[in-house]
Amino acid sequence: MQFPDLNLLYALDILLEEGSVTAAARRMNLSTPAMSRTLARIRETVGDPILVKAGRGLAPTPRAEALRDEVRDAVERSRQLLCQRTAIDPRTLERSFNLRASDFYTGAFGQALIERVQTEAPRVSLRFSPDNDSTEPVLRDGTVDIYITSMRPLGPDMHVQTLFSTRIVGVAREGHPIFSGDITPARVAEFDHIAVSRMGRAHGPIDAALDALGLSRRVAVIVPHAMGGLLMLGGTDLIVAAPEHMATAARRQGLRVRTFPLPLPLDPLVLVQGWHPRYQNYAAHRWLRTLVREICETLAATAP
Repeated sequence: MQFPDLNLLYALDILLEEGSVTAAARRMNLSTPAMSRTLARIRETVGDPILVKAGRGLAPTPRAEALRDEVRDAVERSRQLLCQRTAIDPRTLERSFNLRASDFYTGAFGQALIERVQTEAPRVSLRFSPDNDSTEPVLRDGTVDIYITSMRPLGPDMHVQTLFSTRIVGVAREGHPIFSGDITPARVAEFDHIAVSRMGRAHGPIDAALDALGLSRRVAVIVPHAMGGLLMLGGTDLIVAAPEHMATAARRQGLRVRTFPLPLPLDPLVLVQGWHPRYQNYAAHRWLRTLVREICETLAATAP
């Protein structure tokens, strides 16, 4: 009986993830011609083109789409089978992790995570993609290893761990007139605001809280992410609401802004990380999850 070359399984997994022979070759430390020959062998073994030309890129065939989840599961199961289950040496770990994370996490904790990974596991690479309102099952299909988000549903069978909680504060430039007196709801409503909404909505929890007090604000700018709003404050008299630790991180980077408590009953922002059960006992994945949690705990203990 002739056994299939299981290296083709790993190559197929990367090809389906990258959708590019050149990018897959780079991931596998192969030349592009060698990767093209590997794709040819995969096509012969599977009996399907797998990837076909679509414009300037490549698109998976229906057969490839049907195989995607099974291929990813098989690859991860083999990694867990062949790698140490109880411990790993991060210094020799070679792996790329895909993280989908909110701008709050990347803005407040991303730098610390990158520094720790580069120090402890110099051969590990991180790929960040932005949190969005997509309902794609990115944890289930394996395109994302860890999902770091603000308490959005990740699926009933996913593992979810609370990382951090922070309050939403007002942020304005240094020297803003709001700092010249007591900051009341009426004073908050007095100035134009930058609203943060991935969906482009001008009305949110702040408006509901002001409405309850018979007040309203004028939204002059709408941005999809809080960090973009912080960078836009500049020399204006605009105000933006942002997670407290994100604003603190922006100040550490030299942004000339000040924070102030919003005198409104706003819910805190809770950050969680989620992952698929297939990774629960995978030592390399567990190492990264622990690192993510430790960084949040350390910075959470630091007063903004």
